[in-house]
Amino acid sequence: MQELIQVAADRTAPYMYRTPAVQCPSLSQLINGSVFLKMENQQVSGSFKARGAYNKILSIPEIERSKAFFVAASTGNHAAAFCHAMKTLNLNGKVFLPENVSQAKLDFIKSFGIKFELHGQTSLDTEIYAGRVAKEHGYTMVHPYSDLDIIAGQGTIGLELFEQIPELDTVIVPVGGGGLISGIASFLKSVNPSIQIVGCQPEMSPEMIRSIEQGSIITEDISRPTLSDGTAGGMEQDSITFAICQKLVDDWLLISEPEIADAICWMIDFHQTIIEGSAGMGIAALHHLSVSLSGKKVALIICGKRISTEKLLSVLSAPSSSL
Repeated sequence: MQELIQVAADRTAPYMYRTPAVQCPSLSQLINGSVFLKMENQQVSGSFKARGAYNKILSIPEIERSKAFFVAASTGNHAAAFCHAMKTLNLNGKVFLPENVSQAKLDFIKSFGIKFELHGQTSLDTEIYAGRVAKEHGYTMVHPYSDLDIIAGQGTIGLELFEQIPELDTVIVPVGGGGLISGIASFLKSVNPSIQIVGCQPEMSPEMIRSIEQGSIITEDISRPTLSDGTAGGMEQDSITFAICQKLVDDWLLISEPEIADAICWMIDFHQTIIEGSAGMGIAALHHLSVSLSGKKVALIICGKRISTEKLLSVLSAPSSSL
């Protein structure tokens, strides 16, 4: 996987930002160590998802790529990354969205001018349907997480972290389907087996954590509405990320809604930066682990910035001060 990630870094370099790893004084003081924020909220399309989407699409030879029809399923960051790539690379594609997608997200997708179709009530339903359509028609599926090229693209974050902070002890990563943490862990564990990889999920949508505890991917829908909508929803039954997470992730944490809300407010107060709920989970997780991480060098993945005005206003109007 290390070689695939290096190839992905070279392949996507013309289209991606090398995002900064910013040292944070207040969080560093909390653990009497060094805490760095990997600012993927500054990435093209607004999140880390562009790394995987571009790598998947660019992995296809140019002649084939120009003739292909691409398909993706998402309501948020993956859809934005997919649409960004379609426009930038002048390719043809379609994005599938759940029928209950918010009007704000639908309007955002429409702004790219990319074809779309509504199907299903959950993100997992939509993913499965999009995959079936792609298979039936010979389309190229750009999966949000369960694809080696997607994982390798997200793994370029791990490569950058190693170059920016070579003596890193711990990385804390938000987890949905597991593509981000699989890529980061795959690279960093290959160059530093002792590094600690911590995954965090919202209490309201803990599918990966519950699957790890059970030893197999859970099939029931246990998601409830969460501020961390970027990580919400289940995994497909054959997702390759599950086994990678079983093998490479050292610890798991569940994060409450008040903690996520406070992390969003904290980021505005201390960094004058708006982030989405999933990006706040690492900040909250650091507080849970402040004793065990004392004196360490820690990186938090600030994975994206996509949050609706309505959701942000609700957070700002009722901060809970749980951190």
